[in-house]
Amino acid sequence: MITLVRRVTAVCALGAALTACAPADESLAPRPAPSASAASPAAPASRPPTLAPGPAGLTPVFEHGPRTRDRTVALTFDADMTADQGPRAERGERFDNPGLVAALRELKVPTTVFMTGRWAEEYPEQARAIGRDPLFEVGNHSYSHYAVTDDCYGLPTLAEDRVRADVERAYAVFRKVGVRDAMPYFRFPGGCYDRGALRALTPAGVTAVQWDVASGDAFATDADAVAEEVLGGVRAGSVVVMHCTLSAAPTTERVVRRIVPELRERGFRFVKVSELIGAAGGQG
Repeated sequence: MITLVRRVTAVCALGAALTACAPADESLAPRPAPSASAASPAAPASRPPTLAPGPAGLTPVFEHGPRTRDRTVALTFDADMTADQGPRAERGERFDNPGLVAALRELKVPTTVFMTGRWAEEYPEQARAIGRDPLFEVGNHSYSHYAVTDDCYGLPTLAEDRVRADVERAYAVFRKVGVRDAMPYFRFPGGCYDRGALRALTPAGVTAVQWDVASGDAFATDADAVAEEVLGGVRAGSVVVMHCTLSAAPTTERVVRRIVPELRERGFRFVKVSELIGAAGGQG
């Protein structure tokens, strides 16, 4: 039974700094519940694999794939932008990272990007390009990037009864900007969750995706140190969390350019999260 908040400092530190003293966002005021058809990501021709519900029917949580001889690893990137950060973007702060995306394409790395709806609104052309590129898949990182538990590294907190609407709002933004077939995968802002959060997320019908390797790229200035953290932690089936947010994770492109060839030399094969979930017995 999950009773404690799950948190990973390397990721949550980024969320806390991105939201420093964020005021309540009036745009997140309660709205009428969307219809069932609006609640889910657009359905692709064949439904991507998801995990079966957890105990008591709660949202299942995926942290890594099978530890098998098929040495697969999934690089995942959180495209973070909190609901009230528009003014910072207007002043020139870069919450995107086109160089990182270009590097992933150049290196031909299948990738899962967990995108907030607010990020997709700010960078619709980039969101659409990522969502339509077969090299990538898009997961949901909430609309607002507000935490779903209390005491989550300084992030503003979303009430439990607003979690589903926030997730659905992100999927609605993805459809609006042209992201095709967003996946039924959700990453908790800050990596924080508890039983109440899993219960609140259950109606959205998603699999929660965490990780087993925290890169530590948030606010890092030493790309080699971050790369060593990843290289030292990766095992078969690992899910690595990094960030697609240039102002808050400036070394990530350099990290990727180093770790990808080294992991390939070690015999690892890069896959999307969907492949790991499928290998773990996910339901199609």
